[in-house]
Amino acid sequence: MSIDLDAVRVFVKVAELASFTRAAEQLGLSKARVSTRVRELERDLGGPLLQRSTRAVRVTPDGEQVLARARRLLDDADALSGLLRGPSALRGRVRVDTPQHLARSLFIPRLPALLAAHPQLELMLSTTDRRVDLIREGFDCVLRIGRLDDSGLVAQRLGELPMVTCASPAYLARHGIPRTLAELDHHVVVHYAVGFGADPPSFDYRVGPVDHARPMRSVVTVNSTDSYQAACLAGLGLIQAPRLGLDGELASGDLVEVLPQLACAPLPVSLVHAHGRQVPRRVRAVMTWLAALVRPHLA
Repeated sequence: MSIDLDAVRVFVKVAELASFTRAAEQLGLSKARVSTRVRELERDLGGPLLQRSTRAVRVTPDGEQVLARARRLLDDADALSGLLRGPSALRGRVRVDTPQHLARSLFIPRLPALLAAHPQLELMLSTTDRRVDLIREGFDCVLRIGRLDDSGLVAQRLGELPMVTCASPAYLARHGIPRTLAELDHHVVVHYAVGFGADPPSFDYRVGPVDHARPMRSVVTVNSTDSYQAACLAGLGLIQAPRLGLDGELASGDLVEVLPQLACAPLPVSLVHAHGRQVPRRVRAVMTWLAALVRPHLA
């Protein structure tokens, strides 16, 4: 049995957009043609790949397995096609996840130059703060901040992000500037928790090689880095965050650094992928681009 790559591309697009109509618009096909190609693929594979209703399109459990393999199949086909297009040609889609503040301050402003140099390259950039499942969600690579679990993925350590503790001038005017750990009794922190109800708020600091966590009080909990910074600017408490992304606010005086002698441990930064040794050229090129942009800001 031969698999029609065009039908596979149609299925992947419908699955990613969860919509036959939007897939048809992006592919430049009629909705009826898109539906026909998916049905043909389902017939060839012997089972339903999508659950259709008047309100939603969902991938079936069998469809999830096919989707992961279909993406790899299309990646291989694009790589094979690119062999005859010259060494500088990058073609196809690269799915990337990066932290919000890095995407906003480093990557997105420089995307026009990358895409102008490689007009056949398509970048799907996720900026969620949650830890994505790289394999299940089909990402080519992830720029991950923090410790890595032993997942069997390939990781490239890029360096560490220096951290800073800061607050707004309005907050410090009300509560005073803390100069010792004991003075933190009179202060609150903005609590950052991707999952509400997880770890309690704390003030993290390092003495020599040892990391410590001092329990703190908090009046607001947020689950995104943008909200974390906004809450600090609004005077809702101290935050501990990567210096990268706060340089502008610190330079302008919108935020003030405190307790520099009690900085928390720097956060490791890594590029992670699941391609093993056979990394598609377009993915390797995007990873090199990401690393080149972030490395100057790392310790």
